[in-house]
Amino acid sequence: MRVDLMTSASVVLMMASVFWPARLAAQDHPLELVESVDLDRYQGLWYEIARLPNRFQDQCAANVTAEYTLLESGRIKVVNRCELPGGEPDEAEGVARRPDPDREAALKVRFAPRWLSWLPFVWGDYQVMALADDYGSALIGAPSREYLWILARKPSLPETRIDELLAEAERQGFDTGNVTRTRQDG
Repeated sequence: MRVDLMTSASVVLMMASVFWPARLAAQDHPLELVESVDLDRYQGLWYEIARLPNRFQDQCAANVTAEYTLLESGRIKVVNRCELPGGEPDEAEGVARRPDPDREAALKVRFAPRWLSWLPFVWGDYQVMALADDYGSALIGAPSREYLWILARKPSLPETRIDELLAEAERQGFDTGNVTRTRQDG
């Protein structure tokens, strides 16, 4: 038993020593963001075109959307919707904020209950890496390079635009080989 525990501990420490420096290095290399985001223009309905798989959306099978509403407080109401494999709808409501007014394209998003908002780890990074001039498409990522989304105002986006956004994500260190396309039915 003692040998198994020591072996397990050794494996965990070895894995941590391999993966932790890479994670820290990614965080030390900030994303290149767009200079500004006009939240009045950004609010409204966005369709998810593609994403890096993540545990928050594992249950989503199709028709993924995000709706942003600018609140009087300056925060943004976030409502994410998707269709589950059986066809039933799923919804999550959260809030976003700009922690640094000098970095307009770097937001923090929280889906945890409000009473937990004082905990820094309940706030996730939502950073705008690319944004079309007409606000018709956007590339969103996190400095950890674990989260990536391509969003559009319509359920589809020309392949050339998707390719441009994926090339930008790859240039900034994302593994775009794992990006999955989102089925949008309408």
